[in-house]
Amino acid sequence: MTRRPVLPGASELFRRTDAPSVSEVTELPSLSTTTSSPALRGGSTGRRSEESGDQPPLTLVPGGATDELSSFRSVPQPTMQPNIPTRGRPARSRPDRTKHDEKITIYISADELLALETARLTLRGQHGVAADRGRIVREAIAVILADLGERGDDSVLVHRLRG
Repeated sequence: MTRRPVLPGASELFRRTDAPSVSEVTELPSLSTTTSSPALRGGSTGRRSEESGDQPPLTLVPGGATDELSSFRSVPQPTMQPNIPTRGRPARSRPDRTKHDEKITIYISADELLALETARLTLRGQHGVAADRGRIVREAIAVILADLGERGDDSVLVHRLRG
C-alpha cells in the first residue's frame, strides 16, 4: 500500500458551471470518483469523462435561480483603500504624535527599568498623563539638556557625571 495521499484530480476540482442545460445543484464527487483521479490513474486526462457526459458539471447555485443572499450580491461593494503594513501596532494619526527618524539603544539595570516603569504608572495613575517609556526618556533628556544649556557647569548633568 502506498503512503501517497489520495487527492482529487483537476477535473474533479474545476468544472465548467456555465452550461445552460444544468438546472439542479449537484453534489461533490464520491470517494470512488476521487480515488480514480487522473493524477493517480497515470496518463489519462480528465477531459474524456467531462466530454462524454459521465458526470454532470458541479454547480453550487443553479443558473438563473435566486437565493436569500442574491440581493446582497447585486449591491455594489465600497472600494477599499490599500492597507499599508506597518511595524507593530497600526499607526495612529494623532496631531500630538511625533515621528522620530533616529534610534539609539541604551542599556539600563533592572532597578533603573523598574524605576522608569514606576514613573510611567505614577504619571498615569496620579497625574492622568498617559506616556510610554520612550516618551518619558525623551522628555527627561530634553529637561537635562535644557538645564545644561542654561546653567553650564552648575547643571545637574555636569554634577552627576563628575561624581
